Amino acid sequence: MICAIHQPQYLPWLGYFEKMSRADVFVLLDNVQFKKNEWQNRNRIRTSQGWQWLTVPVLHDHGQLICDVKFNSSRHWREDHVRAIELNYKKAPFFDVYWPRLRLIYEKDWKALGELNIALVTLLAEFLGIATEIKIASKLNVSSEKTQRLIDICRARHCDTYLAGAGCAEYMDFAAFKVAGIKVDVQSYNHPAYPQLWTGADVGFQPFMSVIDLLFNCGEKSKTVLLNQVAIKT
Repeated sequence: MICAIHQPQYLPWLGYFEKMSRADVFVLLDNVQFKKNEWQNRNRIRTSQGWQWLTVPVLHDHGQLICDVKFNSSRHWREDHVRAIELNYKKAPFFDVYWPRLRLIYEKDWKALGELNIALVTLLAEFLGIATEIKIASKLNVSSEKTQRLIDICRARHCDTYLAGAGCAEYMDFAAFKVAGIKVDVQSYNHPAYPQLWTGADVGFQPFMSVIDLLFNCGEKSKTVLLNQVAIKT
């Protein structure tokens, strides 16, 4: 059994879901420290000028956990994000397939950032046809820290392999996994090219967008593009 563990991100990129697809269990690590203006509260969408950030404004204290981070209600970010997505993707071939259900998430009164991100990740995985079991770290009986937390989560889900991200050498103790008898595999993701709106001569294909860019442009072929990691005609 393979376990992958990742913070719940806002509208994640393709590699996030490729990692999920390779795992038997994907644990959303919502009970670790929030890092403002990384991928937990923002991501990028394609525009005619290249790309732009969609950022969720939040209120947080230093050291606060992702699951405890609240929204800055003084900002009308939901309306802004809905407007930006509709403006830039309404002409995409599969926009109408996915947008109605995605927009419903923006209409719900979420209390915390973690709840929003978990709902988005779960729905986007469904759109992609990824059947990996998703678990929430804060609901597991695991209270350890750093590498030991990862090991304990793997044990809690009866997994003998941990699928780590490309930057894992910066924070993981590989020796501890070896002692625990858990194999470590490291993700290596090659970003594919695919048909994309606004691919004129001036800006060309823009990689590392939110996965909604892939879905709106490629529809049911999105999972194949995601997993094959090969360029297709743009």
